[in-house]
Amino acid sequence: MAEAQNIPAGSTTTGNIAVAAESTVATRMSAPPSYDVQDFAVPHGREEEWRFTPLERLRGLHDGTATATGTGVKIDVQAPAGVTVESVGREDARVGKAGKPVDRVAAQAYSAFEQASVVSVPKETVLDEPIRIAVHGEGGVAYGHQIVELGAFAEAVVVIDHTGDAVLAANVDYLLGDGAKLTVVSVQDWDDKAVHVAQHNALIGRDASFKSVVVTFGGDVVRLHPRVNYASTGGEAELFGLYFTDAGQHQEHRLLVDHATPHCKSNVVYKGALQGNEAHAVWIGDVLIEAAAEGTDTYELNRNLVLTDGARVDSVPNLEIETGEIVGAGHASATGRFDDEQLFYLMARGIPADEARRLVVGGFFAELVQQIGVPDIEERLLAKIATELEATV
Repeated sequence: MAEAQNIPAGSTTTGNIAVAAESTVATRMSAPPSYDVQDFAVPHGREEEWRFTPLERLRGLHDGTATATGTGVKIDVQAPAGVTVESVGREDARVGKAGKPVDRVAAQAYSAFEQASVVSVPKETVLDEPIRIAVHGEGGVAYGHQIVELGAFAEAVVVIDHTGDAVLAANVDYLLGDGAKLTVVSVQDWDDKAVHVAQHNALIGRDASFKSVVVTFGGDVVRLHPRVNYASTGGEAELFGLYFTDAGQHQEHRLLVDHATPHCKSNVVYKGALQGNEAHAVWIGDVLIEAAAEGTDTYELNRNLVLTDGARVDSVPNLEIETGEIVGAGHASATGRFDDEQLFYLMARGIPADEARRLVVGGFFAELVQQIGVPDIEERLLAKIATELEATV
């Protein structure tokens, strides 16, 4: 697996497996962040932030023609004792606090939702079981806004599980008080025809820790935009992701970690496997270290495993540094085909081909599976990977 690190602008890998390039352009959107959908032009696919996305498959989310229906999604929240679950209007001060929409779909979702769902963990509360948010598609169009709020020194694990069939645009905000610790596992296990576009915003308080694990399997088109901002010094963010892209699927993960505050850390690791004709995965990793962010320590990595011909990966790591007073900064992108030598090695020791393939791919994902920390989700993920591999040609 060839690794691209500190790639000159415009560099690409050979063939149609992957494109890896370094550019500060992707860090800057075509319009400033805004709550108003009218501040964003209808995208045409030539814009930097839309050039990889199949707009014709977004079912009208990008141009305002997708109208919410009463059969969009059903949301069920299961929370331990002491956690507050409420619905609030757009006037609530917490709505939008973690970050403004940065593209037209996110602004459309903000303009169209009726009630935001807020899950709050009081200060100094340490939960011993996860908060589970089930989002089940019922075949229609929906716009949503979810807020997860942790008070100072609170600790929680939140699982957001997406299933069923829907056309969904949403904003998800994470608000971490000083010293809080939040782990979020977002699972995209949609039916084959679902479309899911979402912006995830995390605002990290002083000495707070945020860990995000994004798992993407299902759906026709899934486009997620995680963003991290630091409210004060000492914040830490870990962004992990794994995706398995099948024939015809488009899965896109676009990340921005904005280091505008001194002495904060971030670590990004995303891994994907692809199989089948026209399977398309896109990973954009933007890290911006602003002039005031002295003492920053950051690294980002994307690795992709191509299991069959006909699949394509676009991997674009971007690192923009405006101060030299940092602890460390780096990035890497690597894409390669399935290693037949590893498969032969295992088969030579009596392991059947199907099991050997599962072991190789399982080993590729093992580091990230361990980050989930929720046993039933880990077991479900491993079972899903095994099921996906059964379809490999």
